[in-house]
Parts: sequence; C-alpha cells; structure tokens
Amino acid sequence: MKTEKIYSAGIDIGTSTTKMVISSLLLKNVAGVTHVPRIEIIEKTVLHQSPIIKTPFLNEDIIDMKEIQQFIIQQYQHAQIAPSEISTGAIIITGESATKENASEVVHAIADTAGHFLVATAGPDLEGIIAAKGAGTVQLSKNTAKVIANIDIGGGTANIAVMQFGEVIGTCTLHVGGRLMEFHNGKVHSISPPLMKLMMNWSNPLQVGDLADDTRIEQLIAEMVSVLATTLSGQGIDAQHPLLLGHVPNWHKPVEAIVFSGGVASCIYNDDCTLRQYDDIGEKLANMLQQHEQLQSFLWLKPQETTRATVTGAGTQTTDISGATIQVDAEVLPLKNIPVFHCPIDLAARAYDHMVKTAVDRADALFSIEDKRSPFALYFSALPYLSFQDVRALCEAILHYLGTRSSRDMPIIIIIQSDYAKIIGQTIQAINPSVPILCIDQIKVETGDYIDIGEVLPSGVVPVVVKTLAFHSK
Repeated sequence: MKTEKIYSAGIDIGTSTTKMVISSLLLKNVAGVTHVPRIEIIEKTVLHQSPIIKTPFLNEDIIDMKEIQQFIIQQYQHAQIAPSEISTGAIIITGESATKENASEVVHAIADTAGHFLVATAGPDLEGIIAAKGAGTVQLSKNTAKVIANIDIGGGTANIAVMQFGEVIGTCTLHVGGRLMEFHNGKVHSISPPLMKLMMNWSNPLQVGDLADDTRIEQLIAEMVSVLATTLSGQGIDAQHPLLLGHVPNWHKPVEAIVFSGGVASCIYNDDCTLRQYDDIGEKLANMLQQHEQLQSFLWLKPQETTRATVTGAGTQTTDISGATIQVDAEVLPLKNIPVFHCPIDLAARAYDHMVKTAVDRADALFSIEDKRSPFALYFSALPYLSFQDVRALCEAILHYLGTRSSRDMPIIIIIQSDYAKIIGQTIQAINPSVPILCIDQIKVETGDYIDIGEVLPSGVVPVVVKTLAFHSK
C-alpha cells in the first residue's frame, strides 16, 4: 500500500451558528516492509469550509432540520464531493442547541443522509476537547510543555479543556456565552435561566424589557467573567453554582496559558468579529475578557481557528485508524456509541476465566438498561507476550461469557492496544465460526469512553472515533 485517501466531514450545530468542514485524510503504512503493517493518518487537508450561518429554528424549542439538511447538501455541491464518499467525521450539536426537543432526531437524520460518517453527540466535555484540537491548542501543549486551557466560548457555553503534552488533564463547562442575553429594538428580549439564577441574590435584577444600555448588564457580564477567571485560577467553584454545567473542574495542575476559541474569540483576537451580526452580549463579553486583570496573569496564546475551531476539530481531528492486523465481521459495521469496559489482564495469575467473567458482569451492571443487556466493547491494554495456550484460554473465556448472547445486534467487540487482534479474532472464530466478532487493535481507550467504528476501508483498517466522556487520573 502506498497511500489511501478518505474523506471526512465535520458539522457543528451551535447555539448561534452552524458550519461545516469537508477534509481529506491521507493514510499510509508507516511500518517497514518486514514489519507488521501500521496504517496512520499522515496528512489532513481542509478541502471546503462552509459559510457560517445562523442556526435555524422553527421556534424556541425546535431546530429547523430541513433547512440544515439543505445547507449541508449545498456544501457538498460546492466541494464537488458526494455524501456517499464520506467515510468518517462527526456531527456535533453544541451549547443550547443540544437541549432542544429534536436535537437527537436532527443528528441522526443528518447522519443518515449526509454520508457514512460517524456521529459524536456526547456532551460538553467532548465538545471542549474537539474545539481544543481544532484551535491547535493540543499541538501547542505538545510544543510548549505548558499546561494550557482552551476556552471555547459560543452562544451558550464556555467549554474548557485543559491539557499538557498533548493529553487532556481536565475539563469544565460554564454557562458563559454571547446569546445568554439577547436584545431587540434597544431592549432586553431574553435572559437565559442560568443568568436569572445568578441574579437571584441581586436586590434589583434585570428583567425582559429593560433597556439594552442598562449599566446592570455590564455588572452581570463582569460577574460571568469573574467566575471564568476564578475557575481557571484553580480557586474552586461550588458544585451548585448557577453558571456551572455538569461537574466541577477536575484538573490538578495550575493553568499557565490560555487560548480562546469559538465565536466570542473572533472578537477577542479581532480576526473577524462574527458576533456583530447578533443583537446580544457577545461583543461586550469579548471586551471584558480582554480587560480582566486576573485573566491577564496568564500567558495568552493565539489559536489557529476561532469561530471554526469545533467544526475543524470535528472534521479533521476526531478519527483514529485501527491497526491492520484486525479481524472484523464487515456485516455488522458501522457501529455507533459503543461503551467500553477495561479488562485488566494479570498474566502471572493466568486466571482468564475469572478476569473475563468479572469484566462482563461489571460491564453488564454499568451499561444494561432496565435489565436489558446492551452491546459493549472489552478493552485489553498492555498485553504481555501471550503463548498459544494463553491466547486459546483467553478466547475460550470470551466465548464462554459472551458467545451465547452474541448476535448481529450484539457482536463480540474486543479492543486491544497491542497487535493481537487478528490472532485473537481468528482463534475465536476457529472455536465458534458462527459468532459475529469485531477485534481491533492499536486503539487506546478507557472504561467510560464510547466508540464509533466505521466500515472497512480498502486497506483493511477501520476508522474509529473515540468519544471521551470522563477523565481518569494518570
């Protein structure tokens, strides 16, 4: 194999804006002729960036799915690429749009019509990580060795992802965004519930109908920025704070540098303030972030992308490639939103039956819904040298606890960090040829991650999207 080109799409449906990126990924076997093949993405090229449009809504609670679908079809036409040519990528619904009545329906309808790419619909932690990749902050953390926080501020939320040496060490999401207060005809038109809660202790809180130049608006924005600065400074935030969305900050190293991305960042860095077309607090928020004394104590670094950070990350940075030594039943692909359970192997004990039984029981307890078993993937990391007897014993244990329940809807899914996927997959099929199996390697995951596995590519590998929903101390 010389090289193989696949196409990727990224679609970001945000609180304020919707945009799309179409990219090409170049795959190559980077191992020597005498070595086990190792297929890697050696080049990522953005082929088409859509215009940034206002996210269309039928009303306050329902996204206009037809208009978004028409927008996507137009982008494929401009890029001169058919949806059927798309192999991977992600659709992300972010911020307030993710809370709309038909958010899930929109994502899956688009996924069905916009190509064979994989769907990433996980929450704000994943969004923050994807934005940090698209903004170039992950690479900056590799290059500088500094602890860097990427703060992606859109219309509804500020998604914070903190990283060092290219690894995410923590996340946090705040209700800080440009559309949390909107104006119309010089008056306050809407105030989001988190801001209403924030003002509960005020003697005279803002209300819909107040003037757009009311001095209390700046006071409110200043309080939002102060919460963000305090969070980044590691001073802690109460778990019940009205601006906190989800868990408290979970990084344990002091942040040294900050990077802003998202629509608000386009005003911070003055590259293209897309917020000027919106009648909201976005531009004032950007100005106050720049002037805040506590934030100035950090090293400020500039992103590669601002408004397009999330969609660029979704289109170019979400996909991993499996190893070439895999065993997969192509008929059960693609698979989406498969939870992962880590099954540690104690080779000294060689108690494969006990280890697999324990892992399967725990995975069932975690992932079953109302006593109905759900498919999951078992992850075997850091496997040492396995003899043929070891491989056979491991495979018999896997079949014992997963074989009788397997079907096309519930294949046996095994993920291995090292190059054992083919021998383990072939051994399972030799013992029981009727069992559908997916056994892939060279993918690193953890318990609590979710994975999407795409269709087999001509090179014999599969694209994989790892969706990290929780972080683990290292």
